[in-house]
Amino acid sequence: MSEFWVYFQIGLHHVLDIQAYDHVLFLMALVIPFTFKDWKKIILSVTLFTLGHTTALVFSVYKILGVKASFIEFLIPITILLTAIYNLASIGKSNKKGKINWVFLITLFFGIIHGFGFSNYFNTLLGGSSNSKLVPLLEFALGIEAAQLSVVLAVLVLAYIVQTVFKYSRRDWILVGSAFIVGVVLPMIIESVIWNQ
Repeated sequence: MSEFWVYFQIGLHHVLDIQAYDHVLFLMALVIPFTFKDWKKIILSVTLFTLGHTTALVFSVYKILGVKASFIEFLIPITILLTAIYNLASIGKSNKKGKINWVFLITLFFGIIHGFGFSNYFNTLLGGSSNSKLVPLLEFALGIEAAQLSVVLAVLVLAYIVQTVFKYSRRDWILVGSAFIVGVVLPMIIESVIWNQ
C-alpha cells in the first residue's frame, strides 16, 4: 500500500470515526442551513474548515504553536454548539454578503480549533525530520476533505428527502436538525475534563 493511501485513509477515518463523532456533528451543523443549490458556499465552507484544520496541524508538527489538549477538547464542542445556535438564530434572516464572509472566517477559525484537537495523535504518527512531514500532512488533508465532502453529501441528500418526500419545510429541517445537535453536544461540554482542573 502506498504511503499516500495510508495517510489519505487516516484522514478519512479521522472524520468518519464513529467513536469521535464531533467532526461529523460540526459538519452537520455547518451544512444544515444549505441545499444543493448552495453548492459553492458549501464547498467554500468545507474547504476553509479543512484549511484551518491543516494549518493547526502544520503549527503543531513544526512546533510553531501548541495548545493544551484539554482546552481544545473543551473548545471543539463549543464550536459545534455555537454553529447550531447560529443556525437557530438566523432562520428566516437574509444572508447579506458581509454576514456570509464573517461566517466563512469563523469556519476557518473553527477548523484551526478542530485541527489542534487531532494534532497530538497526528504527531505520534509522523517520525523523521520536519522535511518529511509536509507531504504526509497534505495527504492526510486530502483524506479529510474527501470524507467531509461525503458527510456533506449525505446531509444534503437527507435534507432533500426530508423536505421533498416528507414535506417538512426548510425552516423545520433547520430547527429540528440544529436542536438535535445542541442536545447531543451539551453533554459533551458538561462532561468535559476542563471543569475538573
